[in-house]
Amino acid sequence: MKVLVTGGSGFIGRALLERLSNEGGCTLHAAVRRPVSQPVSRVRYVQVADHGPNTVWTNAVSETDVLVHAAARVHVMNDVAADPLAEFRRANVDATLNLGRQAVLAGIRRFVFLSSIKVNGDGTPLGQPYRADDRPAPTDPYGVSKLEAENGLRELMRGTETRLVVIRPVLVYGPAVKANFLTMMRWVHRGVPLPFANIRNKRSFVALDNLVDLIVACCVRGAALDQTFLAADGEDLSTTEILKRIAAAMNQRLMLFPAPIEVMRGVMSLLGKGDLARRLFGSLQVDISKARGVLGWNPPVSVDDALRDTARHFLGTVRR
Repeated sequence: MKVLVTGGSGFIGRALLERLSNEGGCTLHAAVRRPVSQPVSRVRYVQVADHGPNTVWTNAVSETDVLVHAAARVHVMNDVAADPLAEFRRANVDATLNLGRQAVLAGIRRFVFLSSIKVNGDGTPLGQPYRADDRPAPTDPYGVSKLEAENGLRELMRGTETRLVVIRPVLVYGPAVKANFLTMMRWVHRGVPLPFANIRNKRSFVALDNLVDLIVACCVRGAALDQTFLAADGEDLSTTEILKRIAAAMNQRLMLFPAPIEVMRGVMSLLGKGDLARRLFGSLQVDISKARGVLGWNPPVSVDDALRDTARHFLGTVRR
């Protein structure tokens, strides 16, 4: 089986290639924008200068059985683009559909698309998780672009030999994680006193190894075809709890104190940090029962084990 992974040098793409390379049994190709300094063994890299609406993928998709599309313009807080939706549409819709059309023409049998939980929305009432077959309700340009890409791919592949599988991950963490999760780890490592002692929200996360395991299942199991799955660890944590678990993984003392949540939310909004406030104080839960039931899949790595791996890598970088 030949597998092509776009975004092969990225956080998720590289981890997927390492997993498939270690297991063997596949011919692995990876599409990347620039040369890879530390290539994964047994992977043939195909340099594609621009993963855009007019990119020619002929050489990359030739004789491919499974395509995992992990390349994207990802969600960023405080986006400074003049027209964020137009930028997201170019990268996440137009470019994806261009790839999808060429995948269909090449006769690729399975197209696994990494979408985002942002397609479902930006938050849930406590105890009311998103489910895979809920009606989508994106609230920002990134989520809109991912939904448009999903719908466009379904339309493109309807009645063809190419079958679509969609995976919507929540926030992904693991070794070399960046963005908000890295920020929290830095807070804990520096011993910064944090006003988050009494936050009772619930948020779903997904360890990189768990997401990769689900992607692999979606690459090989027949039951995955034409389905949409949500990806998470199966254990939801409050902001207070995740900080405590990170501290335990680092063997680091954590200093938390209580503060009025609405006051903190208001101050952060005034400072232009409203998106971060929603993540720190709001809930976003997902139900992974569809993946369990349809695929027989369960997250193989516990939250604490995944956090220890993440912390070990982080501490190795800060001590250099």
